This record gives sequence, C-alpha cells and structure tokens, in this order.
Amino acid sequence: MSSPGHRSVKIGDDERGGWSSDRPRRPGTENRPPRKQDVGVRGRVLAPTDRLRYSPGSLLVVVSADRGARDRFLARALEEQSALLSLDKVRALLAGKVAASEIEAKAAALLDAAASKRLAAGQTVAIAADGLTFEERDRYVRLAAAHRRPRHLILLEVSRDAVAESDRAPLADLRTKLDAGELGAEGFSTSLRLGGRTVDELKRIVFAPPPSDD
Repeated sequence: MSSPGHRSVKIGDDERGGWSSDRPRRPGTENRPPRKQDVGVRGRVLAPTDRLRYSPGSLLVVVSADRGARDRFLARALEEQSALLSLDKVRALLAGKVAASEIEAKAAALLDAAASKRLAAGQTVAIAADGLTFEERDRYVRLAAAHRRPRHLILLEVSRDAVAESDRAPLADLRTKLDAGELGAEGFSTSLRLGGRTVDELKRIVFAPPPSDD
C-alpha cells in the first residue's frame, strides 16, 4: 500500500536555493546526519488463518523470543525455504573462517547483502529475526523499501518461561504496537500475532499472486 499523500507546495524559481553556498546553514547543522527516509505505510493487522499468501518478492520478518520455536515454525510452514535467511545460518558458515571478534559484523553485512540482492531481483526474502529490537526490524525494512518491496511481519508468541528477562520489555513493546495497528509506521504493510493453537493452525506460508477469477 502506498503511504498517505503529502500536500504539495509550489516553490518559485527564486526560492530554489536549498543549502547552496549562497545560503549559509544555521550554526550547528553542518555535521548533522541526513534525515532518514520515511518508510511508513498504512499497515493492517491480519487475523490468524490456516494459510497465508503474500505477493512474490515481498519481505517477511518473523520475530520470536524463542529461536528454537521460530526455526521449527519456519521449517514447517514456509513453503519457499530457499528464501529463508538468518544470522544464525550465516554465523555457522563463518565459524572457523574469520576471527570470533569479527563474526557478528561480518554476518550482519553478508545477510544484508544477500537480502538486498534478492530484493533487487524481485525475489522473496523471509528473515528469521535475531532479536526483538526496533533497530533490527528497521534495518530490514529499509533494505526492502529501497527496492519498493512490500514488508510484512509475524510475531510468534511463546510461553512466558521461554522469554528471557532481557527480552520481556521489547517483546511487550512490539506486542502493544502490533495490537494497536501501529507497525505501519515502521514500514510493515501487514502484521500478524500467532500464539497458542493459532501457531499450529497455520499450515502454510506462500508467496504467490492472487488466484485468477477463472
């Protein structure tokens, strides 16, 4: 979905100076980093179902406080396993090949490069998120937004005793945003929360065009 339209403002030729050399910047703004692109969209919260269909070439981010549950869910439900990327997989590939102190940075760079290459080619990407932070989600969203690809999120709930103490606050924040329909502001076109029986009831996640009317 496209984001809500912005009101256009006509700028006369005599006002098109921007930050040129003849228009000095305000003190203190010289080294300010450029403002990030607004990736917000009008997001929808989906209801649990037995089959999910996303358009081909989309980004799907699956988030859970339990990596084991996350991986079992994706291995069972995701039809296009070749689209699945995760930092755990990349770390395993790098183990013993690079210094331990460099694995995290190199793994993130390689995953981002692989995801960006697939998205640029119009291919589907499903990412098993490493954690629950906004920063990680934002990084993936911006990779997809750069290629104008739809973005979707699934939050896989697990039992409270499977959630680390350090994960409880970010999990609660994500859950609140999702239930309030606020993940569109992060750039996700759709979001879905699965827990309890709804996890097993979802049988398949596919990336395919809508069925024809014939």
